[in-house]
Amino acid sequence: MNPSRILPDLQCALLCEDIRQEVNGNFILVGVLGYLRVPQVPFSVFRLCVFTRWTAGVGQFTESVRLIAPDQTTVLRKGQVRFALEDATQHSTNVIVLPQVQFPAGGVYHVEVLVDEVMKLRFPVPVVVVPPPPVAGTPPAPEKPAAPA
Repeated sequence: MNPSRILPDLQCALLCEDIRQEVNGNFILVGVLGYLRVPQVPFSVFRLCVFTRWTAGVGQFTESVRLIAPDQTTVLRKGQVRFALEDATQHSTNVIVLPQVQFPAGGVYHVEVLVDEVMKLRFPVPVVVVPPPPVAGTPPAPEKPAAPA
């Protein structure tokens, strides 16, 4: 008996600054991100990429990736890609690009990876606001005078 459809396993999912593919088909992941360190909010990034690899499935599928805000309900960006696995020994490597992502505040964002609306992975992406250090040789900012009592 040959199964006509088996939901695949997610082998990996990585959030990156960029993903490139060589002539021989190999992928180069640039800037694998565990968190985002930003100088201020709101903060925008040109794009984020999600690299996924699926295996041990049979059939045609739709992968969905969502970037969720710290409020746990707002979807900042989402992307989809269709892929097929003819037998359980094959794999599919997918790249989803999330363009022009704006982070309105610091906090813990989440990336969700789904296949045919079934959640396979959800991982945190903290956005940490760290102001840049003062440049050597520049005077500190003047303090604001106290309000009269």
